[in-house]
Amino acid sequence: RRTYAMGISNGGQLVRWALENHPELYDGGVDSEGTYWPRDNTPNALTYLPVALRNYPRYRDTGDRNAHAAMIKAGFAKGSEFLWDFNYTNIWDNTQRIYREEVDPTYDGDLEAGIPFCESGTPNCDADYRYHERPESVHRAVKRVGHSGRIGKPLITVHGTLDALLPIRVHSDAYARKVREQGRGKLHRYYRIEGASHLDLEYDMFPDRMRPLLPCMRTAFEALERWTAPHGGQAPPPSATIPRQTTGDVVNTCSIG
Repeated sequence: RRTYAMGISNGGQLVRWALENHPELYDGGVDSEGTYWPRDNTPNALTYLPVALRNYPRYRDTGDRNAHAAMIKAGFAKGSEFLWDFNYTNIWDNTQRIYREEVDPTYDGDLEAGIPFCESGTPNCDADYRYHERPESVHRAVKRVGHSGRIGKPLITVHGTLDALLPIRVHSDAYARKVREQGRGKLHRYYRIEGASHLDLEYDMFPDRMRPLLPCMRTAFEALERWTAPHGGQAPPPSATIPRQTTGDVVNTCSIG
């Protein structure tokens, strides 16, 4: 009777795209830590990931304050530093090369998705990728898959404040602003989940410092069901930053209001 779109990360990106471009197919959606591709020259994944690949090794090895400042300026959250090594070792490099290959395949010549973990200064190295200096064709490719913020059905976004792969400032904070700019704020609820990061595996690594995100996604889905119920439904609580839950069944429960 009702159809919902629901996705995590790149899946969240597609939920946003679906509710912007084909809202007639859905009754609503849950976007969990979705990737935001702006249609202008504001920051995106291809602007901050190379900064991380260039600067994190210096920060890790020497505590270089300039390297740390560069990463914070690029969009990474203060307080997420303890997650940077895991993301550098396992996620940032691969994500950068895959994204970049899709929209800018000529950057590395005939190579397919570049050179894994190349050092800055290596020819065609993704650590030295500078999105704003790339040809207009690259920016058009990003714009084609980008988001407008003009959602046509109710959308609930949940995103962890410690996300070290898709930093919340660059992705969901910016997307929520875009939705409001388009006059669609009444269709959107946005819950910033303190202490959650991109992968709940990271909660398993640091349970004393974090909380998982999946329970909040489940709560958001239940709230969406109530919101879109027949005859008006029940609107979810206002958008908010949700304090980190430290008691009770953290793995299975999450309150958003």
